[in-house]
Amino acid sequence: MAKMYVKFEVPKELSEKAYEALEMARGSGKISKGTNEVTKQIERGQAKLVLIAENVEPEETVAHLPVLCDEKKVPYIYVPDRLELGKASGLEVPTASSCIVTPGKSRELIAEIEDKLKALKK
Repeated sequence: MAKMYVKFEVPKELSEKAYEALEMARGSGKISKGTNEVTKQIERGQAKLVLIAENVEPEETVAHLPVLCDEKKVPYIYVPDRLELGKASGLEVPTASSCIVTPGKSRELIAEIEDKLKALKK
């Protein structure tokens, strides 16, 4: 069942690319992990791409993120799993959301993801 905060469906290959971009940015740029940190980065206008897990309980934890991203014109993508998102963020534990602050080597991949996201939201 789709969550209330999930506004569009993301194809598996695109969410895989988002994990990959996050891992690349983690190694060569800067990322933030955890909903509080991600929220701050969006509000400061520093987030380049926000990843939100689809299996978050309670949903309210991340429900504000898509709205905030839309307000601040920050691209965001849903990924299927908190544990996978945690791993891509370099954590041993699940995380509800992460964001790329400094793309590093993932710049081109982020641009590609953004293009595909625009098409999905139409």
